[in-house]
Amino acid sequence: MNYELNYYLCIMAKDKTAYVCDYCGQESAKWIGKCPSCGQWNTFKEIRIAATPSKSGSSKLLAQQSTTKNKPLRLNEIDTKEEPRIDMHDAELNRVLGGGLVPGSIILLGGEPGIGKSTLTLQTILHMNDQKVLYVSGEESAHQLKMRADRLAADFKDKSAQPLILTETSLEAILTHINNEEPDIVVIDSIQTISTETVDSAPGSITQVRECASTLLRFAKQTGTPVILIGHINKEGTLAGPKILEHIVDTVIQFEGDQHHVYRILRSIKNRFGSTSELGIYEMQQTGLRQVSNPSELLLTRNHEDLSGIAISSTIEGIRPFLVETQALVSTAAYGTPQRSATGFDQRRLNMLLAVLEKRVGFKLIQKDVFINIAGGMRITDLAMDLSVIAAVLSSNVDTPIEHGWCMCGEVGLSGEVRPVSRIEQRIAEAEKLGFTDIIIPQYNMQGLNYKSSTIKIHPVRKVEEALRALFG
Repeated sequence: MNYELNYYLCIMAKDKTAYVCDYCGQESAKWIGKCPSCGQWNTFKEIRIAATPSKSGSSKLLAQQSTTKNKPLRLNEIDTKEEPRIDMHDAELNRVLGGGLVPGSIILLGGEPGIGKSTLTLQTILHMNDQKVLYVSGEESAHQLKMRADRLAADFKDKSAQPLILTETSLEAILTHINNEEPDIVVIDSIQTISTETVDSAPGSITQVRECASTLLRFAKQTGTPVILIGHINKEGTLAGPKILEHIVDTVIQFEGDQHHVYRILRSIKNRFGSTSELGIYEMQQTGLRQVSNPSELLLTRNHEDLSGIAISSTIEGIRPFLVETQALVSTAAYGTPQRSATGFDQRRLNMLLAVLEKRVGFKLIQKDVFINIAGGMRITDLAMDLSVIAAVLSSNVDTPIEHGWCMCGEVGLSGEVRPVSRIEQRIAEAEKLGFTDIIIPQYNMQGLNYKSSTIKIHPVRKVEEALRALFG
């Protein structure tokens, strides 16, 4: 009987194979052509799951019950304390992280190739003279990193404050250097280039990425050392491999932008230690990334008084308000089918707004090409942009510029009503600070609004027709 049991345990201890979707991380015991979770085809990859011989389940459970130190606690028995933060010496990055870097946390920074992920990370650690940072690069040589640091105008008078540079792709070698140097912060650039000897697959595969990230996570939690992982964006626009990584790490931040524009946006997608509505804005320069503390002044064009098709919207991204310029061009369709194009704005919402403008207001745009652009290369998701999009489209259609000093905010419904927006006081204050004289807001937002001390004139509207009448008479 004992022989049969030992034989059974030996069979169970052999390595197992499983299949994981490379797109969403869905696991399956067998290969499937179409993923039932995300619907993608031919994305399941085989991985090997190593198993070690162990005691029987009952004896192992009894051993855990006798040696475990944890026990269930009631909520009122749990002590709560504010997590300490490490200052990153970057106001925008600190805001996105929720106030700074939490010790023992693991951060995933994603972005398209060439967008500036490595520049942002290297620039940040170059200013952290109070922390011992180990920068592990699997993509660039030490000479290339030195040239980049010189371009970023890094000047170190104190040699002990310089970050440590390591070019290595073996996870075991990296952990050895970490144990020897004992850094305060570890940066891995990038996680797709790191591989471990315990997994028989190529670097960058889903098995390697998951195993390396799990090992670094255990290191971060056990030692209290924060780890920053840099990841790439695949052709679908999502983090490469890291649907699995998103479940492992504590914070996921994404670096966005267009390489043809100078502005970059740092967004928080997941944050266990802060809000996911935070936003950081940078300007790419020859000497690195510059923090944009007041984006409104940079996103507005001052010489558009006599130009039609331009409307200013008071928007909020995260918790910070700023004013953006909405540009529209309406022209007669050169071909049989009219074109609808939007840059920095949701094209499906543009089609909806054009239908509202035609049905509820009476302007016929069915035979017109309509192009929308958000100035500065920004991508805005705030629904309060609806009113400025409609105003810019109508201004271009009738070739009449909007009077200088006017801005607006408001969500537009399918029946043509102007719906209320959030944080109306901050939107008005931002427009007033930049010298605007008039602002159009939804009528519902007037409830409880203290505007007597404001120097800007407020125009409350209920429908789109009222807003257009206030703008064009």
